[in-house]
Amino acid sequence: MKEWQFADPPNVGVLLDRGIVTRGDWIAYVSHDDDDGSWQFHNSETGPVEEGDIMIVSLQSVLQRDESIQILADLPEGWHAWRSSKSSPWQRAKSRPTPTNDNE
Repeated sequence: MKEWQFADPPNVGVLLDRGIVTRGDWIAYVSHDDDDGSWQFHNSETGPVEEGDIMIVSLQSVLQRDESIQILADLPEGWHAWRSSKSSPWQRAKSRPTPTNDNE
């Protein structure tokens, strides 16, 4: 593995779609959340993710599973990245703000 390039330490907890571990799915979507700086790694399935489908793992374990995410080490908070296949290049864009309810 290349030299560690993420600003977060290797042992930081990240959210990972369980199918990436249990079924060997490939990582298709990554977000670096604006509100708390957390990372999320999802497979190519569309639709809402159930709470039971998410695991908390170390960022290093995700990188060991798929070294191509190393290129996303500089993904700014509030951005996301995606690809259409495991061998496709990563594309990036600023994420849309999450709607908030100011009445609460």
